[in-house]
Amino acid sequence: MSDYGHDLVFGSFVTPSADNPDRTVGVAVLAEQVGLDLVTFQDHPYQPAFLDTWTLLSFVAARTSRVHLAANVTNLPLRPPAVLARSVASLDLLSGGRVGLGLGAGAFWDAIEAMGGRRLTPGQGVRALEEAIEVVRQLWDVEARGGVRVDGEFYRVVGAKRGPAPAHPVPIWLGAYKPRMLQLTGRRADGWLPSLGYLQPGDLARGNAIIDDAAQQAGRSPRDVRRLLNISGEFSAIGRGPLNGPAEQWAEELAGLALEEGVGTFILGSDDPDDLRRFAGEVVPAVRELVAAERDRDAAPARTPEPEPVAAPPARASRATVAGGAFAVVPTPDDGVRRSERQVWDEAARPTGPAPDPERTYTPQEQATGAHLVQVHDGLRAELAQIHDLIDQVAAGEIDAGAARSHINTMTMRQNRWTLGVYCESYCRIVTTHHTIEDQSLFPRLRARDPRLAPVVDRLEQEHHVIHDVLEGVDRALVAYVGSPDGLAELRAAVDLLTDALLSHLSYEERELVEPLARLGIA
Repeated sequence: MSDYGHDLVFGSFVTPSADNPDRTVGVAVLAEQVGLDLVTFQDHPYQPAFLDTWTLLSFVAARTSRVHLAANVTNLPLRPPAVLARSVASLDLLSGGRVGLGLGAGAFWDAIEAMGGRRLTPGQGVRALEEAIEVVRQLWDVEARGGVRVDGEFYRVVGAKRGPAPAHPVPIWLGAYKPRMLQLTGRRADGWLPSLGYLQPGDLARGNAIIDDAAQQAGRSPRDVRRLLNISGEFSAIGRGPLNGPAEQWAEELAGLALEEGVGTFILGSDDPDDLRRFAGEVVPAVRELVAAERDRDAAPARTPEPEPVAAPPARASRATVAGGAFAVVPTPDDGVRRSERQVWDEAARPTGPAPDPERTYTPQEQATGAHLVQVHDGLRAELAQIHDLIDQVAAGEIDAGAARSHINTMTMRQNRWTLGVYCESYCRIVTTHHTIEDQSLFPRLRARDPRLAPVVDRLEQEHHVIHDVLEGVDRALVAYVGSPDGLAELRAAVDLLTDALLSHLSYEERELVEPLARLGIA
């Protein structure tokens, strides 16, 4: 049971269906639009119902600008490694360094043989895969002298010229389940990529142990091997089983897999646009927040009852970076600017918490939690500003609608409305998820640690409910906006009201909570 500390990555596993190529590409493009990091496709060259994976990857690379791409996983028996290496390097150069290489030893041998491939036993498949990794790495190593030479049992390369080099160090991920494949992963690969549906309870821990041991025997760190996981599930109002329930349940389960099993990359297998939006908008930010909070807690040293005073620094370069001494995290002030004529609450009636002790000093670890809250809020503020910018661009007809063409092939303005709608919908879900985490975890702990904070916490929870109603108003305005060319004014008004309420609420929360978070030692 281990957390390898990898940055979290979230992606999609899209079926490369040939019956509706526009929809297949559209789902991949949507993954980028909703903020996922990675798009992958299975690779079965013998399947006539599928588009060729490497052709599809190239096409999607040209239709996107940020998201990373990979086969999940490449069918090695039908992709000669020397040619594959140059294909990967070429696409990596053309896409600006956005390609990963998933590799598999092969399956469905009757179909592979029917396509002209060679049938291998499991042991032969592992040996062939190790030879292929050597061929690929040598071809990419343009700094080495001489040609590529691999005199293997299955692959022979005798003096081929090296290159081209990829635009970035392309990671090699192996789809592995059996001990010999797992050992190869630890010795030679950059990542382990199984599917959760094929694993039995305990398989992740056992696989990690084999990989870690093989890595150490090869002189590597277990952390050199990223742990990726293909997942699937169902969103529902109540929990019915693993990854079958509300987004909050998904977030808790995935955070557990990250912290207890070391999974750093989660790849959702779904072709449903709504699943991708919910995964990106609700699950991903909650998992990031839960894992970051737990890692911060584990990294913080044990508190002593009376920490030694430390001289306060003369100034801070950033609100989110603090040193020890006097409390120095600066809450974001409310500038008093209001966009809407409506008011959703009486700000003068907000209670205040206990005044801080002016003689108390705080360690950097204690102050880090308040700084983290400010950082999270800054992210919400920045994205809210982007929504306003999108509305302005739509109103002026300036948004590039190319990214939406796969989904809505009508007039340009309708495409622009769809793009804006996706962004607003995702943002509303992020806010709701953030508030849910606070209501269920942070606020009860504050109440228990310092009952004097109860009136403040009660008020913040009440404001969460009000903001939820405002978010529903944004949702209604989105529906009207998509259905009517006159709906932009209503949407702008709804977002203005959300801006007033949310910015006011975030400032109030920081004003009242950043110091108690440090004083009470809550991560």
